[in-house]
Amino acid sequence: MTDPHRLFMLAGEPSGDRIGADFLRRMKTRKALEPIGVGGPEMAAEGLKSIFPMSDLSVMGFADVIGRLPLLLWRIRQAARFIIRQQPEMVVLIDSQVFSALLAKQLRKAGYTRPIVLYVAPSVWAWKPERAPKLKPLFNEILAVLPFEPAALERLGGPLTTYVGHPAIDAIPEPLALPTGAGKIALLPGSRSGEIRRHLPILAHLVSQLAEHPLVTGFILPTLPHLSDGLRAEVAGWAAPVEIIDSRDDRDAALRTCRAAIVTAGTVTLELALSGIPMIGTYMPDKRLMHHYEKAGRPMIALPNIILGLAVVPEIAPGADLAARLYAGAVSVVEDEAIRAGQIKAFAELRQLMQHGAEATPRRDPADRILTYLR
Repeated sequence: MTDPHRLFMLAGEPSGDRIGADFLRRMKTRKALEPIGVGGPEMAAEGLKSIFPMSDLSVMGFADVIGRLPLLLWRIRQAARFIIRQQPEMVVLIDSQVFSALLAKQLRKAGYTRPIVLYVAPSVWAWKPERAPKLKPLFNEILAVLPFEPAALERLGGPLTTYVGHPAIDAIPEPLALPTGAGKIALLPGSRSGEIRRHLPILAHLVSQLAEHPLVTGFILPTLPHLSDGLRAEVAGWAAPVEIIDSRDDRDAALRTCRAAIVTAGTVTLELALSGIPMIGTYMPDKRLMHHYEKAGRPMIALPNIILGLAVVPEIAPGADLAARLYAGAVSVVEDEAIRAGQIKAFAELRQLMQHGAEATPRRDPADRILTYLR
C-alpha cells in the first residue's frame, strides 16, 4: 500500500476551518493523506492533527493583532520549525493572510523549497495592490474562492491563481424557503472577539427599535459553540429575547424562519446570499482598519456586492447618524418588497457565477489543483 501524502495545513479562523474540511474531504476520495498543522473542529473531524489551537490565530484588526502579537510571533516560529523539521510534501495555508504570508516568508528564508499554496486570495485588488508581485516568491499558487480574483491577480502581477469555488456553494445547494409574511431577524456580529465586541452595542440598540415591528417575530443569533455562553450572557439584558444558536443543523432550521439578516460584512454575507436571505451589512472596524477603509475611498466590502460589482446589499459603515442609518436600512429590507425582490434576483445571478466561474477562468476542483504538486 502506498504511504499517505504528508500535508501541512493551517487555518486561523472558522471560515478557513470549513474550507479546509471541504478540501480534506475532496482529497481523501483521491489519495491517502496524513494531514497535520492547525485547524478547528471541522478539519479535526476530517483527520487533521493540530500542533496548537486554531483560536490562537483568530484576530481581526490592528488592535487585536497588537494585543496578541507575542503569541502570534511565537506560533509563526513554532509552525516554521515544525515544517522545516518534518518536511511535509507541501504546505497549504488557508486565509489568515498576515500569518500565512509571514510563515511562508520564514519557510522560504529557511530553505523550504517544496510547494506552498495559499487557499483564499488576499484582497490585494482592494487594499495595497502593490503587494501582489511580492507574493510570487512565497506561493506556488493561490486558490481563489471568488470568481474575479484570478484575472485581478494576473493583472496586478501576482502568482498563478485558480478559481476553485467556495464550500458554501455545495453546503447551500439551493435558496431557503423563507416566510412570505412576518419572520425573525438574524443577527450575525462576526466570529472574532474584536468584531463581536464592536458590533454588539449597535445591534442591541437595533433590537430595541425593531422589537415591536409587525413584520418581526423575534431574533436569532447564530454563532459557534465556544462563543455561545458568552453571547447568551451579553444578550440577556437586551430589550427583546435573542435566541443563541450554536449548531449547524439548528442554524439552518432557524434561518428558514427569517425575514432578513443584519450581518457583519464578511464571508457570511456570501452564505446568506446563497441562502436567498435579504440583508443589510454592517462594518465596525478598529481605528487602524477604519483609516485604511477611508483611505481606499470606502470600497464595497460585502462579498455579494464585490462579486457582482453592484451595491446589492446596503453597507452601513461608521459615521454620522450610524444608529439611524442602520435602523432605516433594516426597516427597508424588512418592509420594501421591491428591495427584497431585487436582492433575491441578484443573489440568483451570484449563485450562477459562483457555481461556474467567469468565462475566462472557469471553476476548478481544489483537490485536482493540489494533486498536480504531489507525486
